[in-house]
Amino acid sequence: MNEHERLKEHLYELGIRYAEKKGYRLNPDKEIVDTVIDGLAENKEEYGKRYCPCRIIKGDEEEDKKIVCPCIYLKEEIENDGMCHCELFFKKDGDQ
Repeated sequence: MNEHERLKEHLYELGIRYAEKKGYRLNPDKEIVDTVIDGLAENKEEYGKRYCPCRIIKGDEEEDKKIVCPCIYLKEEIENDGMCHCELFFKKDGDQ
């Protein structure tokens, strides 16, 4: 297993722990989860932070820290839409 795959595995585990702690779940579509985790890993490797792959990195440290996964928008997005913008985290079934 190469470094990128190890990082993806680590980020996946972090995602699961975060979802469980906050009462969310990961997207049941494994392909979407893999795509988002891959984007998080690429951003971590390139920028040193887990920037949401679905958001634009502006190069402004204060603004960009808002989009480090889990981003500041996550809770509101899940409350309003049932999932975050990246479609990584979802409300748990029955939490509608």
